[in-house]
Amino acid sequence: MALFGCASVQRKLLYFPSHLDLSNNLTPWLHEGQIIGYAREVPSPKNIWLMLHGNGGQAEHRASALSHFSPNDSVFILEYPGYGLRSGTPSMKSINEAATTAYNLLREKFPAQPICIVGESLGSGPASFLAGGPRPPDKLVLIVPYDELAKVAAEHYPFLPVRLILHDNWNNLAALANYCGPLEIYAEKFDTVIPITHARALAASKPQTIFHELIGGHNDWTGDLTVKIHNP
Repeated sequence: MALFGCASVQRKLLYFPSHLDLSNNLTPWLHEGQIIGYAREVPSPKNIWLMLHGNGGQAEHRASALSHFSPNDSVFILEYPGYGLRSGTPSMKSINEAATTAYNLLREKFPAQPICIVGESLGSGPASFLAGGPRPPDKLVLIVPYDELAKVAAEHYPFLPVRLILHDNWNNLAALANYCGPLEIYAEKFDTVIPITHARALAASKPQTIFHELIGGHNDWTGDLTVKIHNP
């Protein structure tokens, strides 16, 4: 029981990074000489999007999501510490810090454009964390999100005292309690990784939510043409 709760075991249960040197059409996003993500930039963008991806793979794997964004918007996909070619160790603390740095960099670089956030799966945690901050995004889109990570873990491990041993417990209900901006949620009806009940609970907590129920599993959303990530 104690072993399960230690940081090294928790990382093995929550984080599944890959470390491939991929070649695609994304541009490396650099800060202080280190790759912190990848970007698709367009001239004179209408909106700037920061994408926070799920717990598997790496940022470069999310190139397939770009077709869901407007061609008039620039998209920056954050690489988590310990993922891809980025150094570090993934944790709630390190990912929240990396997301905060990335968000502030975009605010500084694009002071005149709306800065929006999309969080996918695990990434809905740091996305909601940013939305609950002092300068929330101009729009928040959450895809296959959870209300609280511990609730999801408790369903997968009902025989364990999850709340006592899960240190990296993003609570999106609490993080979004004071968020009043535009919120759009996409959830998959047949999601077995994060059952749709969690997305429904999160949507019900925020009256401004536009909720979309998709007919697929957890990772099927990139193939669904009805997913449109836009602002307004």
